[in-house]
Amino acid sequence: MNSAPFIEKLSVAPMLDWTDRHCRFFLRQLSSHTVMYTEMVTTGAILFGKGDYLSYNQEEHPLVLQLGGSDPKALTECAQKAEQLGYDAININVGCPSDRVQNGRFGACLMAEPDLVAECVQSMQSAVSVPITVKSRIGIDDQDSYEFLHTFIDKVSSAGCEHFIVHARKAWLSGLSPKQNREIPPLDYSRVYQIKKDFSNLQISINGGIKTLQESVDHLQHIDGVMIGREVYQNPYLLSEADQLVYGAVKAQITREQVIEIMCDYIDRNVANGGRVWHVVRHMLGLCNGLPGARRYRRYLSENAGREGADSSVLREAFALTGQLDF
Repeated sequence: MNSAPFIEKLSVAPMLDWTDRHCRFFLRQLSSHTVMYTEMVTTGAILFGKGDYLSYNQEEHPLVLQLGGSDPKALTECAQKAEQLGYDAININVGCPSDRVQNGRFGACLMAEPDLVAECVQSMQSAVSVPITVKSRIGIDDQDSYEFLHTFIDKVSSAGCEHFIVHARKAWLSGLSPKQNREIPPLDYSRVYQIKKDFSNLQISINGGIKTLQESVDHLQHIDGVMIGREVYQNPYLLSEADQLVYGAVKAQITREQVIEIMCDYIDRNVANGGRVWHVVRHMLGLCNGLPGARRYRRYLSENAGREGADSSVLREAFALTGQLDF
């Protein structure tokens, strides 16, 4: 049986090709409390792939693994591996609308199969002690009534899931690209608020179109948690006030200069282990947004971080172009 879920007042969404371990380490420097999610990792990649898909930096905690899959046995085996590696929770993807995930019978199409999702949750929970959570949409295609969402939450929570992250848009499983599915279907925050009212015993988080910490604070008057995705990636420094504004922490806001120094040390360690500078700094291009030299900073990194022999000095030199600090 799972342990009680920890409260995720603020989290960074799982974003394919973006929220890798370098990105998560970087974002962790900006906020100690915000919960980090991995990119979606399929059960097939974990069980049969050749890469180390579950590696992470210890500094990333609290950290949630998002799994893509629909076979209870495979999901359970992956959950056991994740628990052994120290992940704080495991999330099942029931929200991604891409053709690739539909072909694998997971993602948003699983909203039409709540009994199967419930079976997956029950099997995973029986095998691990960390929380098993579900991320979904408010509906799919023409199955987008409140009753449809209510039935899904009811069945899956009856299997023991206590935390749902709900993207407040429905998903079109055909006719729209994943990018369009993040923008075209209208947001309906009130529907997520109503789910919280109807399932007051559950932890309900909201996702979709949230761009500021103030919006997050406003949402938290109605639900338990807020998940922000692309806005954090494109404007990461907004997380630097999250601990104070969302969690009530009494601490100084970290400066960009401090972040740069920490990340230079991280880059040096990564390069020493055979990594490349660009693999880290590509996630940092938005750090200086709003500063006079932000464009020069981005250009310098883009032109120099990928060259042979690059090291952490590239990041210091790029930041110096903002005029904030002379290295």
